[in-house]
Amino acid sequence: MRSTTIRRTRAVSEQAPVHGAWTPQGEDQPKVSEVAIIDMIKTVFDPEIPVDIYELGLIYAIEIEDSGNVKVEMTLTTPSCPSAQELPQQVEEAIRMVPGVNDVTVEVVWDPTWDQSRMSEDARLALNMF
Repeated sequence: MRSTTIRRTRAVSEQAPVHGAWTPQGEDQPKVSEVAIIDMIKTVFDPEIPVDIYELGLIYAIEIEDSGNVKVEMTLTTPSCPSAQELPQQVEEAIRMVPGVNDVTVEVVWDPTWDQSRMSEDARLALNMF
């Protein structure tokens, strides 16, 4: 199992996709790309904030197993977030679209609590929060 620590210093879309390898039994299922997972998470937006949830810092961890199972730990801006039911489901649906993904588990965690320091610089600029 691979565990991913979220790093925002790397250009996500610059890495090449990962393909399966050919074997005598046929082509192996492609390894699930961390880049592809992050790119799909970045398609999910909080409906009240015009920034994707990855840049908001709501994604705490991504674990990708060799079997193609993906586990995501995420949080919300507040426990009373009106999108508490929708956002985790949208994350799950987005990740399921990544080639090679077999199963997805999205867990909402509250520790550590989210604060504005978790936002990327791009999110801060978009929201005018310096």
